[in-house]
Amino acid sequence: MSNLLDDILERIEGMSPARLAEVERLAIEGTQGMKWIPSPGPQSDAYFSKADVLLYGGQGGGGKSDLLLGLALTAHKRSLIMRRQYTDLAAITDRAKEIHGTSKGFSGSPPPKLRTDDGRLIDFGAAKDVGDEQHWQGQAHDLLGLDEAVHFAESQVRFLMGWVRSTSPGQGTRVVFATNPPLAEQGDWIIAMFAPWLDPTYPDPAEPGELRWVITDHEGNDKWVDGPGEYLVYDMDGNPVMHEGEQRTVRAMSRTFIPSSVHDNPYLKNTDYVAQLDALPEPLRSAVRDGQFGKVRQDHELQLIPYEWVRAAQERWKPSPPSDAPMCSIGVDVASGGPDQTVLARRHDFWFDELLTEPGVKTPLGTDVAALVIKHRRDSAQVIVDCGGGYGNGPAEHLEINGVPVTRYLGAAETMGRTLQGKIKFANKRTEVYYRLYEALDPSQPGGSNISLPPDPELTSDLCAIRLESDDLKIIRLESKKNLVKRLGRSTDKGDAVAMAWSDGPKRATHHRIWKAYTKPSKSVNMGRVAARRR
Repeated sequence: MSNLLDDILERIEGMSPARLAEVERLAIEGTQGMKWIPSPGPQSDAYFSKADVLLYGGQGGGGKSDLLLGLALTAHKRSLIMRRQYTDLAAITDRAKEIHGTSKGFSGSPPPKLRTDDGRLIDFGAAKDVGDEQHWQGQAHDLLGLDEAVHFAESQVRFLMGWVRSTSPGQGTRVVFATNPPLAEQGDWIIAMFAPWLDPTYPDPAEPGELRWVITDHEGNDKWVDGPGEYLVYDMDGNPVMHEGEQRTVRAMSRTFIPSSVHDNPYLKNTDYVAQLDALPEPLRSAVRDGQFGKVRQDHELQLIPYEWVRAAQERWKPSPPSDAPMCSIGVDVASGGPDQTVLARRHDFWFDELLTEPGVKTPLGTDVAALVIKHRRDSAQVIVDCGGGYGNGPAEHLEINGVPVTRYLGAAETMGRTLQGKIKFANKRTEVYYRLYEALDPSQPGGSNISLPPDPELTSDLCAIRLESDDLKIIRLESKKNLVKRLGRSTDKGDAVAMAWSDGPKRATHHRIWKAYTKPSKSVNMGRVAARRR
């Protein structure tokens, strides 16, 4: 689209005055009555994009909020534009009235709304706490626009997307995420949702504005597919998912990312706003001015494991385990039904394999989890099962019946452990387990850290989400799991499984002599003097 606009602008510049006047007249007639017109460049590309789900922005000043309002006032009949908190809606509602040209039809009573004289409705909403988004259940909108989308929890976003629909003939629907890059773990979901554009490890990167197609299966997992159309759904074992006796199909939805910056905004590019962006402190400057998704992070003051430590461990990761280390342990975070997932973290000394996940609805029984562990266990690996909520007791019992050694992990249990250097007490076992992983990831230890973690954005988010309850170091205590789930809108299943896998089972420091026998090469055969001289 931008190439087409560039071509048009070049042709306009070469026109005679008379021809230019004619084009101007036609443009005025063609846009007469429109309350808002997109600026040339990325904003126009986004306005005319055919994507079902669009990520727009990246850098500050690119006209993100204006795009949402422009779409709502000119291209959609029922729109929902949201910020995380109601107090953040004032600027966008004021701008909506400005574009509309009057306050007529606007109601400021929560939730604010604007009804236009041509029959359009714009609802302005917020969802400060996880669960608040459910107030919009059943209220259909053909446009969902999330301003600063990364401030929302993924569970909120997925829920709201489920109500985007229209029964009006010819009315298209779309979801638009208008946002800068995330600075905290809560917004990391956007990296995976738009992986072809934002994840540097994605094997088939996409160009800005290019449509890519994705299906979301019955378990809530995104799967990128080759193009539009209906796709059969399979479970992780390759078996077809059935619905009322027939194989279930889902329709592929299109997604794209269109980056924008203040230099694309004709109203801001020649103002002092550019200088203001240049003056921002890091990491805000890299996020807001440069739009670097996934490359900047502002650690919370109580965050236990620094983001850079996790990224360094992921950069050390190789697809294959060390040849001289067997599978040492499996951390098992159990989900028996519900929205969470059962996660298996398999560790070979310092190297962690890609995490195995199974939706909780597929592991409702202890036998289901036990069978999953036995299927993937190798080399007599120690199994650590989370029994804190009671869900792990069944799997642990079935594993023990089958002769598998199990460590029952109870996060709330007391511990006699101390930190390596400060000899400070831990409030409970969960705190100790995560702190041991923190110590192992510390690059300042003698010889540095050799922990290797798979490049999994959700794992990154989980580990960086763990916070201390306070900075009082008389006793170390993590933020409670209940408060963590309330803040994130989900459980840190992958992080918990990795921390458990590190907490128990053999390591090189204690088992290197045994492992030498495990990897001992076969004896060489004496081929005699003639063969020796030939060599």
